[in-house]
Amino acid sequence: MHIVAVLSLKGGVGKTTVALGLASAALRRGVRALVVDLDPQGNATATLDPAGAEVGLAEVLATPRPSMLRRAVSASAWSDQLDVLAGNEDIELINEPAANTPGLENLSLATAWYADPAADPYYDLIILDCPPSLGRLTRSALLAANGALLVTEPTMYAVSGAQRAFEAIERTRREENPQLRALGVLVNKFRVRSHEHLYRISELRESFGSLVMPVALPDRLAVQQAAGSCTPIHEWATPGGREISLGFNLVLARMLRSARRGRHHLEPPQRSSVTEFDQDALDQDALDLEAPTR
Repeated sequence: MHIVAVLSLKGGVGKTTVALGLASAALRRGVRALVVDLDPQGNATATLDPAGAEVGLAEVLATPRPSMLRRAVSASAWSDQLDVLAGNEDIELINEPAANTPGLENLSLATAWYADPAADPYYDLIILDCPPSLGRLTRSALLAANGALLVTEPTMYAVSGAQRAFEAIERTRREENPQLRALGVLVNKFRVRSHEHLYRISELRESFGSLVMPVALPDRLAVQQAAGSCTPIHEWATPGGREISLGFNLVLARMLRSARRGRHHLEPPQRSSVTEFDQDALDQDALDLEAPTR
């Protein structure tokens, strides 16, 4: 069972785009998934356009009882195999930064129930779309998740945010959730002809070594077009859409392969001489993508 927190401590890097791309790749692979929209902006909910649920995320975080959890999810407009636990404006009011905020474990209780094969509904993959801050909502996600994917742009400020996010993951693993591990650092909105972007990717590899994903997602208009039409990127049949879709396929396959290897702890940042993406890893991930999930 995979519970993945998608996070960044800098807004505008495309964190929600990545969460939605992974959901689209999961649909393509036949993985039943749930997207939990922890970002008060609600962009993931708007794009997935779910049918209205009886209760929202704020109520779940307050009272994570099975009877409440069953009524909190609804099918997305994308597919009945992809459900949404939608946020609402009330969650902004509970995103306190205080260290001893009560109820941080309630999201863990909720996701544990959704991850139980005896539960109805049950999901193979739960994607937690976090807000760009270290308030209660992101901290709850790190307690609930068994994997964390850092999203960054190849810019100076985003790289700094990735380092702070990594430190938060390690602190959570060390002090509260030993099952949490870093799944990788994913570079988004990459422009191959930009010397600045190439420099920042080299900088990321110096800081994070093998944690940097061997694929970077290019900056393509298809992402905004698909989101604006509430359509999975895998159904956006343009060259840019197909290119981005392949990237998300590779990221999902690598995440699942990492879990199968049993990495139950973080790989510490290390210096690396790697300057090119690992083509062997990409090829293996592509093969893994075609393998049956069960």
